Amino acid sequence: MPTAFSYWEKESFFTYDIIIIGSGIVGLNTAIQLKKTAPTLKIALLERGFLPAGASTKNAGFACFGSISELMEQEECAGLDDLAVLIEKRWKGLLKLRSLLGDKTIDYQCLGGYELFKNDAFVLADTCVSKIEHFNRLINDVVGANAFGLANKKISSFGFEGIRTLIENQYEAQIDSGKMMFALIQYAQKLGVSIFNNCTVDGIQPEISGSRLLTKNGNFFCKQLAITTNAFIKDLLPDIDISPGRGQGLITKPIKDLKIAGTFHYDKGFYYFRNINNRVLLGGGRNIDFKAEETTEFGQTEPVQLALEDLLKKVILPKVNYEIDYRWSGIMAFGKTLEPLIEEVKPNIFCATRCNGMGIAIGAQTGEDVAEMLLKRL
Repeated sequence: MPTAFSYWEKESFFTYDIIIIGSGIVGLNTAIQLKKTAPTLKIALLERGFLPAGASTKNAGFACFGSISELMEQEECAGLDDLAVLIEKRWKGLLKLRSLLGDKTIDYQCLGGYELFKNDAFVLADTCVSKIEHFNRLINDVVGANAFGLANKKISSFGFEGIRTLIENQYEAQIDSGKMMFALIQYAQKLGVSIFNNCTVDGIQPEISGSRLLTKNGNFFCKQLAITTNAFIKDLLPDIDISPGRGQGLITKPIKDLKIAGTFHYDKGFYYFRNINNRVLLGGGRNIDFKAEETTEFGQTEPVQLALEDLLKKVILPKVNYEIDYRWSGIMAFGKTLEPLIEEVKPNIFCATRCNGMGIAIGAQTGEDVAEMLLKRL
């Protein structure tokens, strides 16, 4: 921390109407919605990383609302009516994101999504096929007619081996997560939002008229506070019912004449892959050891990486020469409830978290929802 700030620095850079901790997709959408509704508000985003840390710049870029096997489990957890509401929120959240930034900006491509079932997974495959019409009826009025359908004829065209069943979702799409986040940052800054990177909040001191945020760069003050750090929220609110989930990933070097196109789900969505600029981006595997992957530490583990490589070699690219270019990980947040957690946790302190691996689908809507709560309390 500098030895002393000038009068101008203290007056102009450290006091705000609203501060948002976390500059991921939820935090940026919160700031954008606030400034669009109330342009005169003085708003700052505090981000712990050089880039938005967590999942927003590290995810696979799936613009999806759930594969059949995922929706089956979610229906069992939430019930049919609540699942219908959740799917509608995911779909409308995607529409909000597209409307805000534009399809070209985020490289939105509706190439379809596919769920793969290996030869030995015939029980799960047959059950999911039997549920196609059930879920088509459920989401018909929200998403469109005949979202899901059997696509076994495409298995050979993608070059897969060991796959017996393929279920297609014609409305699933993909985006470029980097372009999305870059555009959201530019949008927020254009509206006058201040963004401070490498600024970790070490503590929050509630005061009568607001909150004081303690950082190594100086202490900030705001009338209202929103915490949108998803899995990292427990650093500031340890009692929140959130469990982190690390998602490990890898990407190949460019592959000539790569056959796969679209987004792909495997093993109840615990594995996922796609074509990005003629490379295969593959991630997942946290179900190998849920406890080990229930962490906010970035990095890779040998069991997960070996499982990813095995899937890549034996199923996705069985007859293709390829090289793995590099690997990374992102941190998601999960809870017992599928709905995002959006609430006032203390007077004038709000949280928006628990995206349950669906940040692209629900991030824009979650940001808008917490922004509305903040505005009502001004």
